[in-house]
Amino acid sequence: MQARTDRIVDISRETEETRKLYGIGEETTDPIGRSMLVARRLSEAGVRFVQVHTGQWDHHRGIKASLPTSCASHDKPLAALIRDLGRRGLLDDTLVVCTGEFGRTPFDQDLSRGKETPETYGRGHSPQGFTAWMAGGGVKGGLAYGDTDDLGYRAVEGKVHIHDLHATILHLLGLDHERLTYHHAGRDIRLTDVYGRVVKEIIT
Repeated sequence: MQARTDRIVDISRETEETRKLYGIGEETTDPIGRSMLVARRLSEAGVRFVQVHTGQWDHHRGIKASLPTSCASHDKPLAALIRDLGRRGLLDDTLVVCTGEFGRTPFDQDLSRGKETPETYGRGHSPQGFTAWMAGGGVKGGLAYGDTDDLGYRAVEGKVHIHDLHATILHLLGLDHERLTYHHAGRDIRLTDVYGRVVKEIIT
C-alpha cells in the first residue's frame, strides 16, 4: 500500500477540468476540494472505506458569519464527488455518507451570557432533530425522508435513530447488523447495540 499511495494521492495527474470541478485553485473550496478528489482516487483504487474529515462545524458562536462560509466551502466539492463518481461508473457501488455528530437548535445560544450582541450568537447541540444525507450505493436519489416539527427542533415523522442509520449503512455494505451479535458480560453486543432497523424506505 505504501508503495502505491504517492501515485494515488497525486492529484496533479488529474485533468484541469476535473480539478476545476472540485473547486481546486479557488480560495473557498480548495482545501476540501483536494480532500474530496483524493477520496475519489482512493475509492477508484479499491480502498474499501474512506473518511474525509472537513473540520469545524461546531457553531456555538458566530453562526451568522461562519455557517455561510462553511457551506460554501463544502457545496461544490461534495457535488463534484458525487458527479465524478457517477460519470466514472463508481456511484452505484459506492455509498457516500455526509453527516456530523449532532443536530442544531432552532434558537440562539449566547455563550457570552448577554455581554455580546446577537451577531455573535450561535446554536447549541440538539439530539432531538438531526440531518444526514447519503448518495449512491443503493440509496434512492432525490428523496427526503423524515420531518421535524414546525420549529425544526424535534423529529416527528419518519424518525431514524442513530442505531437505525448504522443498521442501514451496514445493510447497504452487505452486512446484517443482527448477525454481528456476540455475547459478552451477560448481554448481547453488536455495532447497533441491541437495537436498530434497516430503513428500507430509502433503499432502491
